[in-house]
Parts: sequence; structure tokens; C-alpha cells
Amino acid sequence: MGIIAWIIVGLIAGWLAGLIMKGGGYGLIGDLVLGLIGAIVGGWLFGLIMPSAEPTGLIGSIIVATIGAVVLVAIVRLISGRAVRA
Repeated sequence: MGIIAWIIVGLIAGWLAGLIMKGGGYGLIGDLVLGLIGAIVGGWLFGLIMPSAEPTGLIGSIIVATIGAVVLVAIVRLISGRAVRA
């Protein structure tokens, strides 16, 4: 996947993670960074859970990156004390 595709996946994943996790986002750059790092985290988690499978296509990459971004946002919020109370 090219760099432009990774940026698009990262933006979408960061935006989706902000919606899923509810609460204020981290701005465009913050969401992009969380989405890109989330893609790495999601790929790593996906590799641990299903080592012989790889996400295929743009949609699969977005799903894996979003899961990683959600995990990353949860960790960042726990560390920074920005946890949303229900």
C-alpha cells in the first residue's frame, strides 16, 4: 500500500476511533497520528490473534487500523486521565 493510501486509512481510522470512543478528538493532526500508529498497533494485534491471515483491501485495512486506533485512544485516555465516564 502506498503512502497516500496509508494516510487515508490513518485519517479514516482516527476519525472512526474518535466516533467510537466518544468525546473530543485530538484534532486533524492528532487523529492522523493516532490513526497511523493505530494501523501499526492493529496490524500487530491482528497478527497475534490470527497469524496466518492478513487483512485484504482498503476496507480490511481500515477495520484493522480502526481497531488499533480504538485500543490506542483507550490507552492514551487512561494514561492522560481523559477517560469518559458513562
